[in-house]
Amino acid sequence: MTFVPLTAPWVALVLAGTVAIMAERPIRVLDGDTVRSDGITYRLVGYDAPETGTRAHCAAERDLGEAAKRRLQQLLRTDDATLTPVRCACRSGTEGSMLCNFGRSCAELTVAGADVAAILIAEGLARPYRCGDFSCPRRTNWCGDES
Repeated sequence: MTFVPLTAPWVALVLAGTVAIMAERPIRVLDGDTVRSDGITYRLVGYDAPETGTRAHCAAERDLGEAAKRRLQQLLRTDDATLTPVRCACRSGTEGSMLCNFGRSCAELTVAGADVAAILIAEGLARPYRCGDFSCPRRTNWCGDES
């Protein structure tokens, strides 16, 4: 693999051992675990963040979800973000369809070399969420006794 130094506004996409550089392609935060870049929506893997807006099941989840979204936006203000597409944990043939992550692709995200999942989990804004090869566990309730 070739090492390519990155400076703003460059974002590296690493896939199958190759490095592709996308110029002027910001990573837009949709919620605490979903981003969009270059026309592709990605579900970030390794963690689960609370829902925002009308998808939240209670006010506490909505508030925490908004805090996770703001923190992810803050983390992405750095010049050193790397979005690495990975295989989604879906049945064969369903990736990219609504049957797999609601049509989202999957990726890992690092900022200044640090895993965003680990940061958000350590700050209490997300929970660990590990999928198997072809399925993911049920998401846990963020609302406690409220839902």
